[in-house]
Amino acid sequence: MSAANELQAAVIAALAGADGIEGLASGVFDGPPARAAFPYLVIGDGLSLDWSHKTGRGREHRLGITIWDEAGRAARLHGLIGAVETAIEALPRDLPGNRIASIVLLRSRIVRTPGGPWGGLVEYRIRTLEIQ
Repeated sequence: MSAANELQAAVIAALAGADGIEGLASGVFDGPPARAAFPYLVIGDGLSLDWSHKTGRGREHRLGITIWDEAGRAARLHGLIGAVETAIEALPRDLPGNRIASIVLLRSRIVRTPGGPWGGLVEYRIRTLEIQ
């Protein structure tokens, strides 16, 4: 399995069982769900770049997680963003065939369109090295 697939599986598992997410969010999805109760998390389309070096292969992954919520205020969304950040930064460093070399928060952002749900975006850069 590719490094991107292994990372995505680890992220889904970490978020689904994370304190502050489990029992509050209706689910963690790897694409827009057909029907889901608010709040829920969606792992967005990923970007994977070469991060190889002289003696080994590596990947740089750009990962975005969007939290959708229909609450009247953004307070619950702020708590969910904090729980996402804690879960991502606690990912196990060893994945099958790869090792996470670094995890860097790029940005988090909360937006709302008038009359629509709140959206909280958390973006990370995660670099992995292939284990040989």
